[in-house]
Amino acid sequence: MTEPIIRVKDLHKKYDDFEAVRGISFEVMEGEIFGLLGPNGAGKSTTLEIIETLRSKTSGEVIVKGFNLDTQPNEIKKIIGVQLQTSGFYPNLNLVELINLFAGLYNQTVDPLALLDKVNLRDKSKAKYKEMSGGQKQRFSIATTLINQPQIIFLDEPTTGLDPQARRNLWELIRTIREQGTTVIITTHYMDEAEVLCDRVAIIDQGKIIALNAPGELIDQLVESGFEKPGEVKKANLEDVFIQLTGHVLREN
Repeated sequence: MTEPIIRVKDLHKKYDDFEAVRGISFEVMEGEIFGLLGPNGAGKSTTLEIIETLRSKTSGEVIVKGFNLDTQPNEIKKIIGVQLQTSGFYPNLNLVELINLFAGLYNQTVDPLALLDKVNLRDKSKAKYKEMSGGQKQRFSIATTLINQPQIIFLDEPTTGLDPQARRNLWELIRTIREQGTTVIITTHYMDEAEVLCDRVAIIDQGKIIALNAPGELIDQLVESGFEKPGEVKKANLEDVFIQLTGHVLREN
């Protein structure tokens, strides 16, 4: 049976009188894609930043692969990869230079071209970061999370702003990373994305988890409650039409 790789118990985070996280408890199983969903300000980013050792907690317990956040944060840092935002990269360095830079920070020996192969960017190895498309930047950002060969990676809204082909391509990349043995924690505002990718999702609102289950189970529970979607439910959506007409191939410069 799969074991939890992350355990969060009664997690709280307060800022003066405001409590951003209000007693959250959940587990992430090893090898799954786990989605943390919620509206802006719900507490999901704060929760992830605490697990990532980037933000202090007020109280509660966080265990990552057996390491306690309170006493072993440096051990946790060694086994996780965190997706960087655009501001985390030097725009005038090319991709090989950036990989070598981050590898040095991790004290790792990395084959830049082999890493770029994983995210289909070998042909952009000499391109400067600022010259790439949005989809290419997102794929490269994910590549940097893999430099230290992490057991867990955290992806924060990885497909925001991407066109349909780039979005579907990134879905396949995320699935491939999971198939290679890495646990993936993802946040997204696209519910179709969470439904397609995630084995389980936790929905957070006002600092509390209000639902946690497989997407299909949550949908079934809603239907069983008597919910009916207005209008006829179609077997495809407009994005499916777009992909079918224009193809799956990425169109990048």
